[in-house]
Amino acid sequence: MASELGMLEERETAARVRVEGLREEVARLAEVLEAAEIELDRRVIAREELVEALAASAVETTAVIEAEAERETVPSPSPPGSIVPPWREGLPVTVLAPDYQRILGVLDERQPAGQEPMKAKEITAELGLQTTSAKVEGVRSRARRLAERGWIVQETSGMFSAGRRPVPDAAPSA
Repeated sequence: MASELGMLEERETAARVRVEGLREEVARLAEVLEAAEIELDRRVIAREELVEALAASAVETTAVIEAEAERETVPSPSPPGSIVPPWREGLPVTVLAPDYQRILGVLDERQPAGQEPMKAKEITAELGLQTTSAKVEGVRSRARRLAERGWIVQETSGMFSAGRRPVPDAAPSA
């Protein structure tokens, strides 16, 4: 009986050692995953910033040409990845890129129902996106940009709600 008990204890010890090794491997992989997600977030933001800078340059060039022609035009829909112009009365939502329009749509749907402001993670889920940190940060970045330009309201808690407000003498920044 003692030898059987000793054999079971040896197997239990081996199983404990294996479990502990697997836990260490999981912890190591979690760190690797977190670093990869951070790198992905940085690359997404860098791409968005580059697209905005290029769009701002194109907008400035267009503004110079229009000023020389001395004619006023109605804003046309913006291509995906374009800058977010400051909100002003009469400016249609179609001047925004589709991703920004979708965020506005989610928040505008909640407004009539009198629901509370939304966190970026909730907006991400409502958009049908996975709530990974990269997706949530992308939505948060776009929502902040919309809030800075008066298209939505950012609460002090960092939550977002529907509402338009003019931005005084603001020029789009890259």
